[in-house]
Amino acid sequence: MLMRGYSRIGSSFCNTLIRYLSTYVGIDPHNSLITKVESSRSSGKSGVLGDTSFIAKDNITTKGTFTTSGSLMLSNYKSPFDATVVDLLEEAGLKLIGKANLDEFGMGSSNTNSYYGSTLNPLYENEERVPGGSSGGSAAAVAASLASFSLGTDTGGSVRLPASYCGVIGFKPSYGRISRWGVIAYAQSLDTVGILSKDVALAERVFNVLDKYDDKDPTSLPESIRTQVEKHQHLSSKSKFVIGIPQEFILEDLTAQARSQWLQVLVKLLKAGHELKPISIPSIKKLLSSYYTLATAEAASNLSRFDGARYGFNDEEVKETAYKTLTENRSKGFGPEVQRRILLGNYTLSSESGNHYLKANELRQRLVGEFNETFRFYNPLLSEYVSKSNGCDILISPTSIDPAPTIDEYKSKSKENFLTGYINDILTIPASLAGLPAISIPLPAAKQGIQLMAQYGDDKTLLQAAKSIEKLLI
Repeated sequence: MLMRGYSRIGSSFCNTLIRYLSTYVGIDPHNSLITKVESSRSSGKSGVLGDTSFIAKDNITTKGTFTTSGSLMLSNYKSPFDATVVDLLEEAGLKLIGKANLDEFGMGSSNTNSYYGSTLNPLYENEERVPGGSSGGSAAAVAASLASFSLGTDTGGSVRLPASYCGVIGFKPSYGRISRWGVIAYAQSLDTVGILSKDVALAERVFNVLDKYDDKDPTSLPESIRTQVEKHQHLSSKSKFVIGIPQEFILEDLTAQARSQWLQVLVKLLKAGHELKPISIPSIKKLLSSYYTLATAEAASNLSRFDGARYGFNDEEVKETAYKTLTENRSKGFGPEVQRRILLGNYTLSSESGNHYLKANELRQRLVGEFNETFRFYNPLLSEYVSKSNGCDILISPTSIDPAPTIDEYKSKSKENFLTGYINDILTIPASLAGLPAISIPLPAAKQGIQLMAQYGDDKTLLQAAKSIEKLLI
């Protein structure tokens, strides 16, 4: 665990931070904001944590403060600039008050892979359960009411899974709608800044602030496509939606409780007048291995820059050859899971295994095509506008296959088979690989969430549907 300075933080607020975030707090150099937070909490007021403050995942750079990405490798790194998302929020009058713990470099589904310790799930006061990962600290911060909202990053479900486990909203926008500039990369073709909050309306307001083209980010969606999307959206009077149920998501691994809650959700949707229709996305069954092929290959490339010579952890005890120094820096600076994924990625990129990478990309393109055939709204990245009158507005599925496991249970299963943690992403990966907007909405009784997905670029339809469905589930 790690706390930096800020001795004037109120004791109860500080204890909550230590228990749930297990990372840095306090951006205000005089602690005045944190002091007011404690004061407003003791008086029962929402105070400065209304819509004026937020917490950012610690792989989002913040000028002059530590940005560690949950790793020893970056334990002393202070960024000379703010990420675009931080700039935009502060320009809108919002205040960054802290950085949240994460699985090291975003690699994990439990938040137990951080160099700074495991984050705890606030939904379980008497148990030590995982908050999900990799944005577990961001989800825990919102669930523990430490901030109105937080920023996370979602590569294969790293905003939605923690949201499901912690009982909050987790929104991953379409790839490219929010700038990635200033976000430490894990897998650049998948990484997306996401929003965690207590309700969909706040997530939407934050999204509206961040949904802007950024010329510093080469993957930012151009203004021409954004304008095209707005032109073809007609949302003002829409209150009932055609909701597709991908049959490939009805997994045998769902617990009995999860199945029961899932069926209750579908019944509520029917009674509310929404149309439900079964659909098939065949490629979903093969996506897990494809995702980890692509993500680890990109991670191996992105993390090659961290060697301690230019920046990053430098083991002062090693003064032998340059090769020995670099090897020791990376061996000690990276945790076991990061090292594992770097090795997997380098293997994938080797000449003997390059065909695996190509096949994974082929499956990814096939998946996008299958989603395009499913939705009513057209994909704005295609050259022609083609709307399908019989298509779906959104898709629905569970977000996770079970509620949050205990930390001991998770670590025990992962020790027996490290692939255990990878399976947790099975329901969230499809939207990530296709770049679709997706959101997890909590089911309080189940301590899990349901996931809604929409066509690429159709974030506003997704959010409108999510607000409608959220009311049914409260």
